[in-house]
Amino acid sequence: MFRVSTGPSTLPPGQVAARIKDIAQLQSARDNQLVGYGLVIGLAGTGDSLRNSPFTEQSIRAMLENLGIATEGGSARAKNVAAVIVTANMPPFVQSGARIDIDVSSMGDATSLAGGTLVMTPLKAADGEIYAVGQGSVIVGGFTAQGQAQQLTQGVPTAGRVPNGAIVERAVPAEFDDQGVLTLQLRNPDFSTAIRIADAINDYTSQRFGMRVAAERDARTVQIRRPKNVSAARFYAEIENLVVESDAPARVVIDERTGTIVIGNNVRISRVAISHGTLTVRITEAPRVVQPEPFSRGQTAVEPFTAIQASRPDARVAVLDGPDLETLVSGLNRLGVKPDGIIAILQGIKSAGALQADLVLQ
Repeated sequence: MFRVSTGPSTLPPGQVAARIKDIAQLQSARDNQLVGYGLVIGLAGTGDSLRNSPFTEQSIRAMLENLGIATEGGSARAKNVAAVIVTANMPPFVQSGARIDIDVSSMGDATSLAGGTLVMTPLKAADGEIYAVGQGSVIVGGFTAQGQAQQLTQGVPTAGRVPNGAIVERAVPAEFDDQGVLTLQLRNPDFSTAIRIADAINDYTSQRFGMRVAAERDARTVQIRRPKNVSAARFYAEIENLVVESDAPARVVIDERTGTIVIGNNVRISRVAISHGTLTVRITEAPRVVQPEPFSRGQTAVEPFTAIQASRPDARVAVLDGPDLETLVSGLNRLGVKPDGIIAILQGIKSAGALQADLVLQ
């Protein structure tokens, strides 16, 4: 049931003021993923080795037969062809004849796609129908330089992009203007933000159309009833620029692989005492050569010698109290530890129950 609140809510102020178009999107305005299989030709000897990639040779034969060239009984040894998977995102509301970008990725043992050209490749959607056709020169961001004793690779030379490389052949049927109810989906689900969006839209439509049209369904969805005397496109263009104070839960995101720590503005830490010290163990192998006594008919031998040193820097005890983000960051910096130490400290504070936020480990 579509129920609209009779009055605005009394929520506290949010964190950041943002437009509705920046924090939510229309449910009907969704992308459609396309995928296809094709060949990249014109490579300078960096294509698939046909012995290890038999599907590439089969694709070459099929392409030549479609072009009217007989290949029976012959064996191809070309190294300038690579089999690729082509992917693309088809934006909403595109019509036949529009161009979209496509991504090209090698699926064989090709070493680089630099300088190659993608041959006409049909792109299909999940329903199996062809919606676009891709073709064009592949732009690769990485490169490979190889000598007799060393090889240097920067970036990913086996994946590239063809800007505006696909032409839309079939438009996805969409009846946007006929929709009586528009559905907004929040990019970051939050009940407070959803209610603020509904209130902002209702305040605007009460003055503009004399009616309240928005209702929140859950933390992610807001439904809007379109007035009858305005088109859907014009109506959404009017409300998408309304400014709303968005909100988000307190969260700390930690990536242990790269040592990245992201702390939200609402993160709070109760008053705790922290002691952090690192134990360093150093093992040094220094084998010694032992010579035999003169005229003893002995043999020279190698005697192993291992030196082990353990050191623990002076661990400091610090009192950490984070009533706001600036105080929390300055308190962590006072400890003088590296990012991996800060990660361990935050995990310990969470285990102690003093971290008033959600800890997300990636």
